[in-house]
Amino acid sequence: MPGAEERVLRRRIGSVQNTKKITRAMELIAATRVVRAQMRANEARPYAETLTSVIEDLAAGGAEVDHPLLREPESVDKVGFVVITSDRGLAGPYNANVIRAAERELMASRAGGVDYSLVLIGKKAGDYFRFRHYRIDALYTGMSDKPAYDDAREVADTVTEHFESGAVDKIVLVYTEFVSLGTQRVRVRRFLPLETTTTIAEAGAPERRAAFEFEPSPPAVLGALLPRYVEARLYAALLDSAASEHASRQRAMKAATDNAEELILKLTRRMNQARQDAITTEIMEIIGGAAALAEHKGSEEDLLLDELDWTEPFPALGKRTFFAHNPER
Repeated sequence: MPGAEERVLRRRIGSVQNTKKITRAMELIAATRVVRAQMRANEARPYAETLTSVIEDLAAGGAEVDHPLLREPESVDKVGFVVITSDRGLAGPYNANVIRAAERELMASRAGGVDYSLVLIGKKAGDYFRFRHYRIDALYTGMSDKPAYDDAREVADTVTEHFESGAVDKIVLVYTEFVSLGTQRVRVRRFLPLETTTTIAEAGAPERRAAFEFEPSPPAVLGALLPRYVEARLYAALLDSAASEHASRQRAMKAATDNAEELILKLTRRMNQARQDAITTEIMEIIGGAAALAEHKGSEEDLLLDELDWTEPFPALGKRTFFAHNPER
């Protein structure tokens, strides 16, 4: 029968093996999802590039419009923060890095006497800021894992409404930019007001020249495209965040699987050592018991020989028996 320590170690090894199976499965699932997220980001990129190119063409043609999304505030009294996190955990430092960056910006604004407004995407951000009693103006869940363009439009409408109504003077977007499977960076960018059309043109393609005619007029087309431009930027940030979440979860689950394997190896060595100790103890007990039994048997034989009367030939057996067994006598 195994000893108590061996039984405990065997149970721990079984528990760690079950955990390893779970983390390994989550690693494989995350690896599959990060590939799909990259594909979705690549598929959405042509739309954003085409939209940006049209705005560049309009700007290159000299189209300027007094649109609320381009209007710079005279003073910033309230800053809105759009924070993108995930709905689920087990993604390593993914959520913590975004929340830490957002809170740092928020505390800097409050230190400068500027009020704040929070629009949160993801359950983790909502739980964090609610637990610390921050004021949350809007919370969206269920879209971080696989965001759709309609989700981006819904959030963009809310943010745009807050900005155009004057409820906030500036909006900052905090999300995780997907660079590669091994690299993701937290980005803090100005979301609203948008850069001027001249700035967009210079940043995109300064050599571009307007070669199209726009109806009804370039300013009207530009005014209609700017809200779509806001949606496209937010959608790109959501896709980047989703890919970053899956990549971070894949690395975290791989690290957990490797740690489980290392722990199983250590526990197995301890269990083998405990088994060897138990076997050695049992062997020593058997040898000790055999030696004690042999010593006890020898002492009984000596005692029996001491009690015999050697003056008479085996008196307990009788003379007849004695002479029968001793014919020479």
